Amino acid sequence: MELLVASAIGTLTAGGVYLLLRLRTFPVILGLALLSYAVNVFLFASGRLAIDMSPILSKYGDASYTDPLPQALVLTAIVISFGMTAVLVMIGLGAFLEAESDRIDIDPSEDREDKTKDGDA
Repeated sequence: MELLVASAIGTLTAGGVYLLLRLRTFPVILGLALLSYAVNVFLFASGRLAIDMSPILSKYGDASYTDPLPQALVLTAIVISFGMTAVLVMIGLGAFLEAESDRIDIDPSEDREDKTKDGDA
């Protein structure tokens, strides 16, 4: 089971890094989402899987219980990553509507030079 979770975290991280290195806005946003999923799975796996244990201390003095902290961290991270993704989508959409391209490496001075060369010809 640990090998499966570790390979899932590695695959999500590798896919996220690969998509972050693309030159378009949408794959970069997807890459950030994949990286946040990898962090969420890592945080959730750090709490260890406890089967048939209560999530809180019982009044009968049972000392074995699951740790609720990783679950709370993952829930918080999901909310934060959703908000971050929504903001990035809006920023990317605004940049696309302004520049008429979703490329990340656009240099405005190169666009002006290309337009003046086309106008002179």
